[in-house]
Amino acid sequence: MESFNFWPPLIGGLMIGLASAILWIGNGRIAGISGLFGQLLPPLGTVWWRLTFLGAMIAGALVAAWAVPAAFAGFNPPAPQLVGGPWWIAAAGLLVGIGTKVGNGCTSGHGVCGIARFSKRSFVNVGIFFAVAIATVAVTGVV
Repeated sequence: MESFNFWPPLIGGLMIGLASAILWIGNGRIAGISGLFGQLLPPLGTVWWRLTFLGAMIAGALVAAWAVPAAFAGFNPPAPQLVGGPWWIAAAGLLVGIGTKVGNGCTSGHGVCGIARFSKRSFVNVGIFFAVAIATVAVTGVV
């Protein structure tokens, strides 16, 4: 069994929390990534801050990997596993999109920001996210 390197998740979690706090304090917005992507096109007035936030997320990850390479040494993400081909993946993406719309948010919005604000709706949504994830792993056998 490999030894677990706790630095990458710790640094990543701190960066996500800091970025979410900065967006909330600086712009009064919740850092829900699906909402940011879903509203990138119209209306034009809100696109700039969304693109800035998404670009800063990517840049932050690159800077962290460059600035603290020892923390990421030996961290090899698992190879992606495609189950069932492109139709299966398209169906999964569609279901995620529908769930995001019905749940009025995604895992980042509810899981990171909503629970931090003690939102009852976010606690329910995150519970549902976990239950569906557990059921999906149990049915497909893919972790």
